[in-house]
Amino acid sequence: MYFGLSEEQKSLEENINRFLADNAPLDTIKAVAEGDTDKAREVHRGIIDLGLSGLVVPEEYGGLELNMLFATVVSAALGSGTAPVPYVGSYVMAPLAINLGGEENQKNQWLPKIAGGECVIGVGLSEYVGAREDAGIEFVNGKLSGRCLFIVDGKDADAYLLANKSGELYIVDSSNSGIEVIELTTVDKTRTSIELILKDVDAELLPGSTDKSVIEKVLDAGRLMLAADTVGAAQVMLDKSVAYSLERKQFGRLIGSFQAVKHMCAEMAADLEPCHSMIWHAAHCLDNVPEESRLMACQTKAHISEVGKQVSKTATEVHGGMGFTDELGLHYWFKRIGLNRQLLGSPELIREEAGRIQGFDQ
Repeated sequence: MYFGLSEEQKSLEENINRFLADNAPLDTIKAVAEGDTDKAREVHRGIIDLGLSGLVVPEEYGGLELNMLFATVVSAALGSGTAPVPYVGSYVMAPLAINLGGEENQKNQWLPKIAGGECVIGVGLSEYVGAREDAGIEFVNGKLSGRCLFIVDGKDADAYLLANKSGELYIVDSSNSGIEVIELTTVDKTRTSIELILKDVDAELLPGSTDKSVIEKVLDAGRLMLAADTVGAAQVMLDKSVAYSLERKQFGRLIGSFQAVKHMCAEMAADLEPCHSMIWHAAHCLDNVPEESRLMACQTKAHISEVGKQVSKTATEVHGGMGFTDELGLHYWFKRIGLNRQLLGSPELIREEAGRIQGFDQ
């Protein structure tokens, strides 16, 4: 039996890589990191033209209705190019939540717009995953009030999908009065993070989200997409390290000929290679093995966060002093991996969750 990507998935991956190489090279990433929103919008429009906005949207609403493995392939490709575009929240988590938990009128209102690239929906699950400080939202008489941190894909979003502590999901139009948007400073400048302060804002409950399984599926999908993004970014850091070791000379020899450097590259490859299969299997479980999907999503996100951290650290060391320079740009992948590690739960928090899933808290 063949375990791996299909020809269609490989072709999709190659098309995205080719698009990013042509339209989002390192100079473009640097410009976006320095605040060039026009370039970011151009790249975003390009991924919409590739059809990525409708990837998981059902066909009846204008989408492609592809499975989680396709979505994982896309996320890894975007991570490898440090693509400065919304994806995990807007084009995976949000359509999944609306399709699973929304009423028919909510699906008709939002899913065609998502599929057509006409709207971006920021997703905030931080209160459900683990609220910080005084964060939290309350829904009273059709109005939301409170504070939400680290909205995924929230910058310049057309709407927000927010969760309360019990896992109920609410959709809020960003044009509503009473919404204050605060941009948060993070290490990753290729993607923005925001905080929302809500004061009696009109909101709609996704009725199906009263069933906790809805937010769990959305959260699992988001964690898997972040893990795939990390795998893509880590693979590029490994590839750049090997290439650099075959160019850089020290003491009259290529540094790749030194056993210590060989071991560093070999260890990165040995740690990272199984992670590709891990994200593929976790994606398969989300679609086909529901009894294993939650545990696999937790273990995958936690493990790959640790592997990504080690690969990014070692890759920087292989490059020596050059690894820290803005000229080389290695830090964009390093920082992206670092933020992925914390979004939707750190490895420590997710391992605790995995323990509860297996009944170890009894």
